[in-house]
Amino acid sequence: MIITPKIRNNICMNAHPVGCERETLNQIEYVKSKGKFSGPKTALVVGSSTGYGLASRISLAFGAGADTIGVFFEKESSDKRPGTPGYYNNRALEKAAREAGLKADSVNGDAFSHGVKKQVIDLIKDKYGSIDLVIYSLASPVRVDPDTGEMFRSVLKPLKGTYTAKSVNAMTGEVSEASIEPANQEELEATVKVMGGEDWQLWIRALRDAGVLSEGAMSVAYSYIGPEVTYAVYREGTIGKAKEHLERSASEISEILDPLKGKAFVSVNKALVTRASAVIPVVPLYMSILYKVMKNKGIHEGCIEQMYRLFTQRLYTKGEIPVDDEGRIRVDDWEMRPDVQEEITKLWEQVDSGNIEEIGDMDGYREDFLRLNGFNVPGVDYNAEVDDF
Repeated sequence: MIITPKIRNNICMNAHPVGCERETLNQIEYVKSKGKFSGPKTALVVGSSTGYGLASRISLAFGAGADTIGVFFEKESSDKRPGTPGYYNNRALEKAAREAGLKADSVNGDAFSHGVKKQVIDLIKDKYGSIDLVIYSLASPVRVDPDTGEMFRSVLKPLKGTYTAKSVNAMTGEVSEASIEPANQEELEATVKVMGGEDWQLWIRALRDAGVLSEGAMSVAYSYIGPEVTYAVYREGTIGKAKEHLERSASEISEILDPLKGKAFVSVNKALVTRASAVIPVVPLYMSILYKVMKNKGIHEGCIEQMYRLFTQRLYTKGEIPVDDEGRIRVDDWEMRPDVQEEITKLWEQVDSGNIEEIGDMDGYREDFLRLNGFNVPGVDYNAEVDDF
């Protein structure tokens, strides 16, 4: 069949197998072009489907020469229909890694469950021995508590009353006002349950108790702070409270790792188009303007550039790992530069449907959005029929 993107409510509902493979290989080539770095020998990436998780796995495998295990929850292909992006991304990564003489395995299932944790532990014992680095990059709307079976759903809502601000339809470029009703206490608690640090702690405890963490093992989870213009719906909203819980969990996980002389960190990353960020009101409009400003200044990065910089300039340097006053690693430093944010604030006041294409980088935003699902990737013939899913 000929596969074209199906987009509903800023969500791409399908994936292009050839495009996903090509985009993954492009990221691999970027890392190879940047050169090797001294890093972990073995790495586990929990949440390696797309975005930062996938870029982490690629950077570690092809930059540090690490053997990697990826964990994700994706639909595999069938005879009649394609699978979801992460299935193709990791399939392409594993093939390239094995051709390079590296071990690479994936576990496709519910990372929140005890069963998947056991499956990963058994795999480590069987083929990897132990793990030097655990990346926690899960982004899910739903979590089932592995002990009680209760289902929790996260929401993207403010906490301090109804929030109204500019937003954009990424596909049409229409700028309008979006209003979001505030969350109640139950919704807040559910969001923290899904997106907070509880499961990260469960992973590290399970790995430690099974004896599969190396001496000096580290773990890193990903977070975001962002500018004041997005605070109400992000940092001071439900998802922001979940991220605060994630960040507090780093100190507790460091205590778990302390007997191994290991440590946990949270890395605060730049705003980029991911499957999670694309559905947060206000954020796509902010990112389109951010892209324009950072590209004009020559400091724009995508996921793969961010992760390569995280590992080579922050986590695996010869000196002490640089952190802020809260103990967080900051690779959002270029985004949060005063000159960048001052320019964004000016443009934010001016932007409307008539000038969004000029003021913002909507083409760049759309390009990244489509590439997440294997569309709009250079070198791929999208008029050709795809036979092998």
